[in-house]
Amino acid sequence: MSKIYDISRPISAGTVVWPGDAAPDIGWSARIEEGSSVNVGVIRLSTHTATHADAPLHYMADGHAVDAYDLDVFVGEATLVDVSGMGVLGGDVLDLIPAGATRVLFRTGHSEVGDHEWRDDFASFAADLIDRLAERGIKLIGTDAPSVDPAASTELPVHHALARHGIANLENLQLSGVPVGAYELIALPLSIVGADASPVRAILRELPR
Repeated sequence: MSKIYDISRPISAGTVVWPGDAAPDIGWSARIEEGSSVNVGVIRLSTHTATHADAPLHYMADGHAVDAYDLDVFVGEATLVDVSGMGVLGGDVLDLIPAGATRVLFRTGHSEVGDHEWRDDFASFAADLIDRLAERGIKLIGTDAPSVDPAASTELPVHHALARHGIANLENLQLSGVPVGAYELIALPLSIVGADASPVRAILRELPR
């Protein structure tokens, strides 16, 4: 059996969210211990909670929603590279990406930040790196940071570059302990009609040798 790495951040009542966003609210509408025949859970959370996929609707008024994605972009071979210690990811990371790669996950060091801890000094991307990744045929990127743009950015040039090239992105991955290399990625967003993003359960599975 191929080894599976769970690269998702867990969701709980204490899961950290972007400052000002809605915190997860997890409860019950029916409990066996209170006389019901079943337990039924209720959750309220931001579409950007924990590990998630953005859609262009998140930052463009006329962008497509998360349910409009072709799902094949979120399933298939992906390369994990380690760029820990870099503040802004630029063209120098291209040497880490093998020729022919179409999905790239970047471990920036933010995986070491706890699930209940917010830090805004995470590594971000240079917009021109997205242009160069597109030239190489990349169709999905992922990061263990909360965003591909800097925390203080309001114009979100990297997000817009992704939309311009039709590149999907995953944010808030948990990549600790996963060796660099090639894997099968499975990270499907929920089919939430009209949503700007969706939490995902992301895994990496070792490729057959």
